[in-house]
Amino acid sequence: MWMRKKLEKIKLRRVKPEELNDRLLLINLYFTQGLTLVLSLIIMLFQWRNPLKLLRIPSDLDFVWWGLGLAGVAFVVDLVLSRVISESTMDDGGINEMLFRKRPVWHIIIIAVIVAICEEMLFRGAIQHSIGPYWTSILFAVIHVRYLRHWIPTAWVFASSYGLGYIYLASGTLWAPILCHFLIDLISGLVIRFRREP
Repeated sequence: MWMRKKLEKIKLRRVKPEELNDRLLLINLYFTQGLTLVLSLIIMLFQWRNPLKLLRIPSDLDFVWWGLGLAGVAFVVDLVLSRVISESTMDDGGINEMLFRKRPVWHIIIIAVIVAICEEMLFRGAIQHSIGPYWTSILFAVIHVRYLRHWIPTAWVFASSYGLGYIYLASGTLWAPILCHFLIDLISGLVIRFRREP
């Protein structure tokens, strides 16, 4: 009874980026990634699949080329988009800026590793196994809600996700999309961290 009353007092509301401090931002990041990992493990349990087998590093290292190749394509497309469309169109509400701008390099690496593993376990490892790369990519774009205000970043998130799904199928290992996702997040984070103020 006491717990129920406490839970009824909790009110959820959307928090604007400017309302977040660094501590809340990190708590939110690590909480959502933990939730993502747990959800992926639950889905795999119902699929009768072993996540440890999924994370086994293959003896053939071709997956490295798949990961590097897609990451390279992603950076070229991102560079072209940044030259062609306005910065406000690609704006994520300032979340990435807040997350990476003053973060030490070692912490950016940790964030990139955790996000790449957790999100790829859920989207490519668990969800794509059930519904395929197309619907998984739609879900992936919707989950990245901060980009939904403009169609170009939403389409770009969808295309990136579809590419990650493709290299997962082509390479036969989850490590290809994990590597690609890690490189994209790491390099993007480092660019924000070391970018000079205009």
